Amino acid sequence: MIIVLNGYPGVGKLAIGSELIELMGGRMLDIHSVYNVAFALTEFKSPEFVETVEQIESIGHDLIRKLPPEQPVVLTTVLAGEDERAGREWDRIVKLGYERPPFLVVHVSCELEENKRRIASEDRAMKRKLRDPEVAVRNQTGPVPLLGLDEDHLLKLDTTDMTPVEAAQAISAWASQN
Repeated sequence: MIIVLNGYPGVGKLAIGSELIELMGGRMLDIHSVYNVAFALTEFKSPEFVETVEQIESIGHDLIRKLPPEQPVVLTTVLAGEDERAGREWDRIVKLGYERPPFLVVHVSCELEENKRRIASEDRAMKRKLRDPEVAVRNQTGPVPLLGLDEDHLLKLDTTDMTPVEAAQAISAWASQN
């Protein structure tokens, strides 16, 4: 089972994913684990950045393929729009998902004011995460659709009034039906 939590920055993907793997006895490869090396050692969106992300992602996906097939794996990401790089990354995730069925996609969102509050929180700085509330405004006022809308198993989850534990419980219950 592959569960992809796709959503814009500050909606709670990592917190939810952490609770979800505890609840389901799974593993998680979060976007920050993949991107932090590239952010630290290359210029954002440079060819070296893209290559580094692809190499780290490839290592992660190879390790996922070695896990027992019954062990759930949660991936967190922010993939949206028609960007060629994002499309290639999404295609690799879909391929992995179909190798370890079921492939489940969760679009995680929250209301704008909550998104701004979350994205600006202090604990994000310690995790080297983006903290600019204007990013939330940009994402929600001129949204580019998240990738995965055409997947057979898609859950749209608004986490505005949910704790990470409640969101993980909702995803787990939905996943058990798929």
